[in-house]
Amino acid sequence: MSTTLRRGGATTDSSTGAGPSGPARRGWPARARRGPQTDARWARPALWLLLLVTLVLYTWGLTASGWANSFYSAAVQAGSQNWEAFLFGSSDAGNSITVDKPPASLWVMALSVRLFGLSSFAMLLPQALMGVGTVAVVYASAKRYSGPAAGLIAGAVVALTPVATLMFRFNNPDALLTLLMALAAWATLRAIEAASTRWLALAGLFIGFGFLTKALQVLLVLPALGIAYLIAAPTSLRRRITHCLMALGAMVLAAGWWVAIVELVPAGRRPYIGGSQTNSFLELTFGDNGLGRLTGDETGSVGGGNGWGQTGLARMFSTDVGDQVSWLVPSAFVLLAVGLWLRRREPRTDRVRAAYLVWGGWLLVTMLVFSFMAGIFHQYYTVALAPAIGALVGLGAVEAWRHRHEAVGAVTLAVALAAASVWGFILLSGTTAYGQVFRVAVLVVGMSAALLMLAVNRVDRRAVPVIVGAGLVAALAGPAVYSISTAAVGHTGSIVSAGPAAASRGGFGGGPAGGLLDTSAPRTAVVAALGQDAGQFRWVAAAVGSQTAAGLQLGTGLPVMAIGGFNGSDPSPTLAKFQQYVAQGDIHYFAVSGRGGGFGGRGGGGSGTAQQITSWVQGSFTPVQLDGQTFYDLTQPLS
Repeated sequence: MSTTLRRGGATTDSSTGAGPSGPARRGWPARARRGPQTDARWARPALWLLLLVTLVLYTWGLTASGWANSFYSAAVQAGSQNWEAFLFGSSDAGNSITVDKPPASLWVMALSVRLFGLSSFAMLLPQALMGVGTVAVVYASAKRYSGPAAGLIAGAVVALTPVATLMFRFNNPDALLTLLMALAAWATLRAIEAASTRWLALAGLFIGFGFLTKALQVLLVLPALGIAYLIAAPTSLRRRITHCLMALGAMVLAAGWWVAIVELVPAGRRPYIGGSQTNSFLELTFGDNGLGRLTGDETGSVGGGNGWGQTGLARMFSTDVGDQVSWLVPSAFVLLAVGLWLRRREPRTDRVRAAYLVWGGWLLVTMLVFSFMAGIFHQYYTVALAPAIGALVGLGAVEAWRHRHEAVGAVTLAVALAAASVWGFILLSGTTAYGQVFRVAVLVVGMSAALLMLAVNRVDRRAVPVIVGAGLVAALAGPAVYSISTAAVGHTGSIVSAGPAAASRGGFGGGPAGGLLDTSAPRTAVVAALGQDAGQFRWVAAAVGSQTAAGLQLGTGLPVMAIGGFNGSDPSPTLAKFQQYVAQGDIHYFAVSGRGGGFGGRGGGGSGTAQQITSWVQGSFTPVQLDGQTFYDLTQPLS
């Protein structure tokens, strides 16, 4: 049904550009070194087209989101103005408090702002480029072991995953985290090929910098990487264990230098660690950002448990999460299971099976943790699943295609296509944005392609590309239109979701607008007042919580203290310290929030410091009205 080309005695499937099949694949090491010169002529142009389309999707109308998540935008601004704020990830250039995450993602954006000036585009462009980079890395990983067709499918799945389109156009840490995890998987697979300590150490470095991006979440991929290397690397077990320990050492070095600085610098000479109750990054890492996310015991958080949706195996397919990422998850698991079964008799060092272990383990572990975590859970966390889903679909589809002349291959392709089209139809039923015809067309075309795939060996060969193309279109149509809808509107705040507008969605997701920390620009009179004599003050204003503080800071371009950090629930600064700042003339105004900032956390616990400061200010200083908003002039005491 397709032509084959002889390369060194092994057959190559010209319809997919894939490597050897049948008995020749047992001597497969040479195929892992195949380069562009041996690829089909369509492979390189198709790759560039994929990357170009991804770039356009991720950058078109990029500035519509404005400051996106103002919490991080304020920290980016601060880091572009002050190197201490850059190093620690401070939310303001006065270095009162840090954001509640490590600062690696802020570093990238702050450097871009230093280079191009403060703007929405300068801040969000690096995120879009990280998305293109992630697609390229997943493409390269799948292509290396199963040919360019696998790479193109894998890359397209990642690019068109709705939550990926959202987060690679947004300024949360998840964009850099996802890229670094994909790079770690790629480097691990390269290490497995020749039992290379250099490549495995590089994977450890990527994981380490992933820790500096979003703390413990990056470790969710670690079991899959370690198990795959211990099973498949072509060396003795003793050396495999030693190599893994060396990689862990590289990971600790990559992350530990910054942690050591934060923990060793005296607390009085650095900003307060936002999100912690004891001014400790280790407490933040293993508490609110660590075990607290799993158990729901998050002191001073914005709530956990059922406040973030029901936990359980169905969570990733629920009305809140399903249309963000799960379009091809059923197909990915089908292709993973069959792929592993087809390669069950291969040698221990089989590279393709190792790839299944890496990407399959990544998907399984991360999905289970996301499904059962009882603490804060946001829909956009699921972007971390996109590379694994894409790689598994690409690898598994090509693996099954090579076996299409056997029942197992044809049935697997049919089941995977049927699963994608049926689940796509169900997800599209959750919105009225695309009409009834579209979702029915996805179902009809997908199921037709699935049925024809069962008879792919009997149809005219000229019809095969049409069947394959129809199947791919049906599988990707749903996530594609959701991604286009996501890119067509701006997203602001700290709780955002992909897909069409909330009004057209029957329960799936939360729409594109956002909510928490959806700040607004201060009016001209406020900007003028805060800017007056600004050089005399360390902070031109202070406000409880980041919701008010970030908006004022971004609007004026001047440092604003976020009392209590993100929620207003951190004990920073203490009342005594705040009184000291005021006595020293460090702060000009105290802003009274009219938008709910400083709610102290619904998750329980947290400090009452913000309320103490507010009460003291209101009883001690003169209120002034600046364009309808109440401020207290801290240079004008009541008596």
